[in-house]
Amino acid sequence: MTHFSWLDYTIFGVYLTASVGVGLFSARGSKSLGDYFLAGRGMHSALVAMSILAALFSGISYLAGPADVYKNGFAFAYCVLAFFIATPFTTLWMLPKFYQSRFFTAYQFLEERFSLSVRLLASGLFIFRVSLWLAAATYAPALALEKVTGMPLWITILASGVLTTLYTALGGMRAVIWTDVMQLLVLFGGQLMIVMVALGKIPGGLGGVWDTAMADHRMDLSLSFSLSERVNLGAVLVAASFLNLVQMATDQVSVQRYLSAGSLKEAQRSLWIKLWFVLPVLVLFYGTGLVLYAFYKVHGDPLAAGLIAKEDQILPYFVVTQLPAGLPGLLIAAIYAASMSTISAGLNSLASATVMDFQQRLSPTPDTQKQQVGGARWITVGYGVLVMGLAFLVDMMPGNLVESVNTVIGLIGGPLLGLFFLGMFTKRATTRGALYGCLIGFVALLLLFLWQNKVLTGQAPSLVISFIWFSFLGCAVTLVTGLALSSKQRG
Repeated sequence: MTHFSWLDYTIFGVYLTASVGVGLFSARGSKSLGDYFLAGRGMHSALVAMSILAALFSGISYLAGPADVYKNGFAFAYCVLAFFIATPFTTLWMLPKFYQSRFFTAYQFLEERFSLSVRLLASGLFIFRVSLWLAAATYAPALALEKVTGMPLWITILASGVLTTLYTALGGMRAVIWTDVMQLLVLFGGQLMIVMVALGKIPGGLGGVWDTAMADHRMDLSLSFSLSERVNLGAVLVAASFLNLVQMATDQVSVQRYLSAGSLKEAQRSLWIKLWFVLPVLVLFYGTGLVLYAFYKVHGDPLAAGLIAKEDQILPYFVVTQLPAGLPGLLIAAIYAASMSTISAGLNSLASATVMDFQQRLSPTPDTQKQQVGGARWITVGYGVLVMGLAFLVDMMPGNLVESVNTVIGLIGGPLLGLFFLGMFTKRATTRGALYGCLIGFVALLLLFLWQNKVLTGQAPSLVISFIWFSFLGCAVTLVTGLALSSKQRG
């Protein structure tokens, strides 16, 4: 197995140093919480759009997207179509709600609509979910670097976690956005380079990839709406739309970026720009899986041969075995770029939710602006340490990275989306209905997850609901029970 050359290490190190440098440079001027968490509310819509995209498409996307297509075919990739449903819905009907009072967090809306207890519940669920999500985002590049360098996993986890925590804590949102833009360009360019190299070694090039995909039915999509199928037409149009809404409309990671724009119109423009960025980025990411499938159809499957332990390692394996010296360092840096942008975005949003929804709301103090920013930096560091610790547990999750991450999003984010729907689109919902509806939705999904994974009974269930439907089911249960309990209270 070939590992990094000295040139690869040099290029990789230069990239990490540049990322930290951008973060440190951006630290200047963060004199208030508005500067630190919202970049002074003056970011251009194009920068906001690129930041949102970089934050949501992490090293998980970089590694797990191609790996999922490589193993299971293109079906899950069709979920990109759901962005054309979720984006207009968020832009036109949900985003204006966050701009009415110039909020710092998404969950301030829930306090105005319901009560402080609902705000704290929602913010707490967000903190729980994103901590787990960031752990997976930290684990993904560590897995790649372990494969290509031979370094132990614990070292590679600390390599990404410590550096990202450093520049995020110092630079705040301005550092996050500028490093996001840089990292998005690196990861897109890196993926494009992998595809070009692979196509040069496949008979027929792009036409050969297409012929192989069609001959082996890699582009097939079931037209059913069954909840038990892994991915089908119903999942693409319905379930994936709810999955995207969780991250676009209820997630402080995204909402915080909308609020960093200069106005509601700028924020809405950033979402439209992001929608058109998403298509080429996702087509390239998932299309890489088809290219790798065709490549190893000719050159021998490393997964079947036991050269890699799981499909999530297929991309770094290709990088280190097929590319000349220097390029592996650049492309592993691209994987780190994707993950560092996600981790930095998440850490800053976790800190903003903690400071604004809990610390400032429950025990307001007369601290100076300088002291408040200093406290926010230490909270960011604390979350960085927590995420690095959780990253060591990611390998225990069932399924590949795509399934694990989207299961977590659905388990916690589905009920949270239902909570926002109750607040934004119903007048009948009460605080009691919202609280109990959200909790019942979460518990119901958790029991379903435990049952499907044989934790409750020790036996495999006869019917298994696909991970992609969890967000929809959590939202639906929360809505139905929340309205029912609200009605009962008023009666």
